[in-house]
This record gives sequence, C-alpha cells and structure tokens, in this order.
Amino acid sequence: MKIMPCPLNGPRNIQEFICAGPVEPHPDPNRCSDDEWTEFVWMEENLDGVVREWWCHVATSYWFIAERNTVTDEILATYPANRVFSERVDFEPLAPPPEAAEAKPEPPKEAAPPPPVVAPPPPAPAEAEPAEAATEMPDAPDDAAEPAEAAVEAEASTDEASADDAPADRKPADDASFREPKDPAA
Repeated sequence: MKIMPCPLNGPRNIQEFICAGPVEPHPDPNRCSDDEWTEFVWMEENLDGVVREWWCHVATSYWFIAERNTVTDEILATYPANRVFSERVDFEPLAPPPEAAEAKPEPPKEAAPPPPVVAPPPPAPAEAEPAEAATEMPDAPDDAAEPAEAAVEAEASTDEASADDAPADRKPADDASFREPKDPAA
C-alpha cells in the first residue's frame, strides 16, 4: 500500500487521492483564442522528472500541490496551494461588443390573437326517400325495398298511435323512453 502525505489530513492511502495534472499558468478563458484554450484543456506535455501537480483528497475535497518524480513515481513533497499562489486571480468577464451596447433591445412583439373558432353548421337533416334508396343501389334486389317501406310505415303509425294515447301532462320526449319493444313477429 502506497502512502501519500496530505498537508491537511496527514499520511493517507494513495487511493483516497486523484491527480488533476501539472500546475501551469491558466489562460484567461475570455481573452484567449479557441486554439489556446484547447491546448490548455486537452494537451499534456508528459514530462520526465520532477513535476508539480494538482492533487485532491477526495474524502475532504482538499486541493494541494505535490511534487512527484514521474519516472520513479515517488512523491517528494506536498504543500498547500497558497505557497505557490499568494493572490487570487479573478478573470474579468468579457465586455459586450460596442454594437451590442449601442443597440436598443426590441420591445417584445405582441402575438396576434388566435382566429375565432367557428363551429361548422349542423348538417341538414337527411330526408331519405325509400324509392331513391332502391334506385341508388343497383345491386340490391327490388324485393329489399318493400320490407323497408313497410317498416317505416309501421313505425310512423306506431308513433301516431302512441302520441294519441299519451296523457296530456306527458311530454313527447318522454314517449320514446317508455315505448315497449316491438314484437319482431308483428
């Protein structure tokens, strides 16, 4: 088991730490080019010999600097970052371009009201004439029209009879709900 001396926690198992790479100057992300930023973030020199590196004790989230020999993997020294960095570097935010400062923001556009919803007109009541129905269907035999006519006439006569027999205080709409089922033999 390899031991690393942590400046905050003392000697600890090396598995409690992560290495975040060499200590190097950090370019201003708001002022450097894309190529410079890519170089800083992704490219490593992989030097032989003693290198100063950023290390973090994961359990306490404590960041410090360690000097390590990359050939022998020996840790020579560890110390707090304030030994190297005595001042905090705050990068200034990028100023907006002059055109953006002069441009006046446009007022929000008012959305046009949605068009009114118009219901389609109700369909006209279809008046089915049995004779026309028979002529529209050329494949139907002529005998098929006669039972349909008889059923329509029988239903009309039943409606008239039930309307005549109904009491005066009863509404016509109620008649349909109180009809007895028709006898199919009749």
